Amino acid sequence: MADSTNGSSSFWTQANALFRKNLTFQRRNIRTNLRLILFPLVLCLLLVLLQTIVNTELDKPSNKCGCTCIDQNGDGQCERVCGIQYSDLDQVATCSIPSPPEWPPLLQVPDSQFRAVRTDFLSFGDLPNDSCRSTGSCPITVLMTGNNQSLGESLARNIFPISSNFNSSDGLANVVLGSASETQIFNFLEPAFFSSLPLYHVQSQCRANSTFSISIPLASTIMKKEIRCVQGQHLWRNSSTDINNELYAGYRKGNSEEKINEILAGYDFLNSNANNYNVTVWYNSTYKNDTGNGPIGTVRVPRSINLVSNAFLQLLLGPSTQMLFDFIKETPKPETEIRLDFSSLLGPLFFTWVILQLFPIVLTALVYEKQQNLRIMMKMHGLGDGPYWMISYAYFLAISLVYMFCFVAFGSVVGLKFFTLNDYSIQFVFYTIYVNLQISLAFLVAALFSNVKTAAVVGYITVFATGLLGGFFFQFFLQDTSFPRAWIVVMELYPGFSLYAGLYEFSQYAFTGNYMGTDGMRWEDLSGSNNEMSHVLIIMIVEWVVVFFLAYYIDQVVTAGSGARKSPLFFLEKFKKKPLSSFRKPSLQRQGSKVYVQLEKPDVAQERERVEQLVVEQDRSHDIVCDNLKKVYPGRDGNPEKIAVRGLSLALSTGECFGMLGPNGAGKTSFINMMIGLVKPSSGTAYVRGLDITSDMDGIYANMGVCPQHDLLWETLTGREHLLFYGRLKNLKGTALTQAVEESLRSVNLFNGGVADKQSGKYSGGMKRRLSVAISLIGDPKVVYMDEPSTGLDPASRNNLWNVVKRAKQNRAIILTTHSMEEAEHLCDRLGIFVDGSLQCVGNPKELKGRYGGSYVFTMTTSSNHEADVENLVKGLSPDAKKIYEISGTQKFELPKEGIKIADVFRAVENAKSRFDVQAWGLADTTLEDVFIKVAREAQPFHVLS
Repeated sequence: MADSTNGSSSFWTQANALFRKNLTFQRRNIRTNLRLILFPLVLCLLLVLLQTIVNTELDKPSNKCGCTCIDQNGDGQCERVCGIQYSDLDQVATCSIPSPPEWPPLLQVPDSQFRAVRTDFLSFGDLPNDSCRSTGSCPITVLMTGNNQSLGESLARNIFPISSNFNSSDGLANVVLGSASETQIFNFLEPAFFSSLPLYHVQSQCRANSTFSISIPLASTIMKKEIRCVQGQHLWRNSSTDINNELYAGYRKGNSEEKINEILAGYDFLNSNANNYNVTVWYNSTYKNDTGNGPIGTVRVPRSINLVSNAFLQLLLGPSTQMLFDFIKETPKPETEIRLDFSSLLGPLFFTWVILQLFPIVLTALVYEKQQNLRIMMKMHGLGDGPYWMISYAYFLAISLVYMFCFVAFGSVVGLKFFTLNDYSIQFVFYTIYVNLQISLAFLVAALFSNVKTAAVVGYITVFATGLLGGFFFQFFLQDTSFPRAWIVVMELYPGFSLYAGLYEFSQYAFTGNYMGTDGMRWEDLSGSNNEMSHVLIIMIVEWVVVFFLAYYIDQVVTAGSGARKSPLFFLEKFKKKPLSSFRKPSLQRQGSKVYVQLEKPDVAQERERVEQLVVEQDRSHDIVCDNLKKVYPGRDGNPEKIAVRGLSLALSTGECFGMLGPNGAGKTSFINMMIGLVKPSSGTAYVRGLDITSDMDGIYANMGVCPQHDLLWETLTGREHLLFYGRLKNLKGTALTQAVEESLRSVNLFNGGVADKQSGKYSGGMKRRLSVAISLIGDPKVVYMDEPSTGLDPASRNNLWNVVKRAKQNRAIILTTHSMEEAEHLCDRLGIFVDGSLQCVGNPKELKGRYGGSYVFTMTTSSNHEADVENLVKGLSPDAKKIYEISGTQKFELPKEGIKIADVFRAVENAKSRFDVQAWGLADTTLEDVFIKVAREAQPFHVLS
């Protein structure tokens, strides 16, 4: 059985450590948080200011119902008079109108410059030439079709009267009137009679000077309006498709916004006959204005239906038959006070931006931990995925809820109806569900980014674009009751649109409640057929659950916090039977059809045999056992596969510091990454205190310390706070934690002068390096990996750090990589030189120098014409001497130590000086650096056997 972790921290201990660290981090960013919270406050105050300005303007006497200033005496002094007769189209909305006026029914007649004529895209020969537009004499056109053309033609002849002899006593029932003016949302005052555009009476044929005036009584005044004659013509088309195409092409000319060829109306008589009246009516909606950019106007359709109905009656009963259409009128209404609630009108757009700005904040915080490798650093020091997810999620949720509480509280305090009229419990539920969905979505999206700046740019673009798309695209579908609700639900699957839909519902209820003096949204309103909130809440809850579990799954399988990825079916592993022993018996490992063979040195082969014996005997006396560890990176873009580590076997016992030397690209980093769980081995495995790195990394992390090559620190946390956090992860508590932190700070010379309580972002490179070493050793980890720990240190600090490492290795195993031969010789009990993915030699520094460096290095510099004399001198000292360097009179030779006496060398040099000029000379013993260079040069590449 594997060793149990020694004092490993529990779930709640890890959660407590991360929670305390996050609170400290939050206190460091208090100014940023205040700016974040002040943003919705400023926005709410801006809306209140706009509200005040608009209400002040609406309260002016000139804007009250039916009031104006008139000079009645001609003395230049105006008097304020009121009444509906003095109202304009804007004022009348506030008037009390117990008896609305009667208005003649009108047709929506195209203006003279837009009436249908022959063009390049409407080539019907029965349309007039476009020259009529210059004289204003173009007729208005009605298109007709049906199954029975003769019946249709007969009906068409009866639609427009041949002539109209206006008689004021008969009223306007017999006169077909029309106007090209825009309509309004009400019809208390018909806009056609207040517009500068003329009124038209439509006839089959207009006589010269066929113009007359009418008088319309309005309260105590009489309005006069001149009416001009306009010719109406009916044109037959073969099918309703032809009419549709002609109406579309004439109205917008494809996608053009210019109105080109407007048609008055269209009629499809379908299967009508003398016993069956069945008709479809196309109407002109040019000025209806239902695009959302203004108030929706009334539609002048009733008169079109009356005309065709009259035509059918006259066909059956004779021309004397009339179905009179005398007037239209609105229903009575009381006086109202206009109050525009800007928070309701602008709320969906502005408040969408306010709430969504939390998304890039959470996203960048998560990506920052990923980019800086802080997540994997915490994991390597014992923080499990469970505590990390729970505390991180709860941390962001708490910040979001505080933000939303301040947002609603500010809006309520300043009196925005958006908040005060709608039930607060509904708002609480809605905002709580959405911020949970938003946080889950941030965890999911964070897997797509590895750079904070990129994530921030994409996040804020998403915020801005979502608000604009919601306000200028999605809102149209919410307002259009004819649009299928199923497609609304599909669009709300995008969380930004579900947020906008909920805010839009709040705004509609608040606006209506403020205008009508009623309450806003209540829980019972959610069951209404026109209320979208219930659908939004259901969609967000379902998405929240799905996105949360999907984000966790991707985090484990795809990114794993930048660590080794888990199997796609990792959640089933707990149901598998665990092996009886943590050690597995060795087996022959093959890769494809190629077997990699190396002629190993005796010391490397001996180390391999020792490892195999430890595995077979299940000996757990060694802290680290690497069993035939291999790592192969697959080939990409046509390149061959890269073998980074070739069957490494190594065993380290407690109290041993093993130094790994090697040139760049030798595979040292790949080996360390496998040992600390960043990547998984291609074959073979390693055991750390009996735990397998391929399956038990969570247990290994509890007893592991890491000093990475690059310092992984939070810039806003102090050195003391870093050590407190990692100490808590290693289950240190109370006085033991405080004492361990202080001892660590003192050992790396970060205790005095207030350095311990300075933010690490203000540390020098050497201070950060010392802090990283202290972090790797706190909590008494049993296995420590140090990647070039003394990089960037001055000589005094480096010497102090060496003493720290020498003391620390007494009760733990340490693997150390370095390019400093002096450091390796000073700290390491054994060394391994790693070249081309494999160990070339293993042993302590003295053994390696004796084994690979059993010679002296003799150097002499003379003039170039005495080089031969130098060679003869060296051959006289040792026939086995070997020249290893020569340039411009300087030569180096290796002299075997056997048979060489240093006194003989000095004597030979003195004799040479009497015969020729010796500029410089030297004799040196072999250094570790010489051994390293020699081994690296002599290392043979692997032979590949098919």
